[in-house]
Amino acid sequence: MGVLGALLGAVLVAVAVAEPAAPHVLAELLSCQADAPSLSVSVTLDGRGLAWFEFPRSRWVPEGPELPAWPEGLEAPGELLPEAQMCQEILGILGEKLGGLLPQARGIPVLSVFPARPPSPGGATTLVCLVENIFPPSVSISWTVAGLGVTRGVTLGPFVPKADLTFARISRISVSARPGDVVACAVTSGRDNATTSVAYWVAPDTALDEQLDTALAGAALALGLLLAVLGLGLALLARRDPHG
Repeated sequence: MGVLGALLGAVLVAVAVAEPAAPHVLAELLSCQADAPSLSVSVTLDGRGLAWFEFPRSRWVPEGPELPAWPEGLEAPGELLPEAQMCQEILGILGEKLGGLLPQARGIPVLSVFPARPPSPGGATTLVCLVENIFPPSVSISWTVAGLGVTRGVTLGPFVPKADLTFARISRISVSARPGDVVACAVTSGRDNATTSVAYWVAPDTALDEQLDTALAGAALALGLLLAVLGLGLALLARRDPHG
């Protein structure tokens, strides 16, 4: 019953800092639902994903490649299983009692695609597809490059809970696109398998950019020389006619 979205069991811990007025918030969220993924656990710091638990492989995974691995011995997989089972049992009870009584909440995903770092000529570029306003947390993300589906070099992050009770998800891809190639990130609903949103990124033409930069530099130089000549002429006229 994806209408219930996710039964959220969140643990909020205020971490004291030098300024009490701006504490950091560490949150762990366990969600369960009828749609895939049926179970998920995410750990966030100030709303940014730190790690998530991959139930099929029973392991913690950092949210991004730049983050360290989950500390060994900190909330072992066995500690999560009883809570996950309880969440599914509660979901089953509520599903029977509230089926058809509650309206189905739906969020329209909002996408943005951008390079993780400025593209380098002739090298691979890592693109990030940020999907926000997800509810319920059941969508998949796919990529196409120049119209062709791509799965190699693609990584997919967890559903990260947000303060407005929606979720966000990030996918990354490493591409060596030719100038003008269109890279598309598409979001597909996990329930009806229909694509709802698509975002695009166009590989820049570095050679054209260099030509444009050269042309602009030349135009700026010519304008500077013209202004210098004009200024010199006005100065000479002023010397010949002290009264202007």
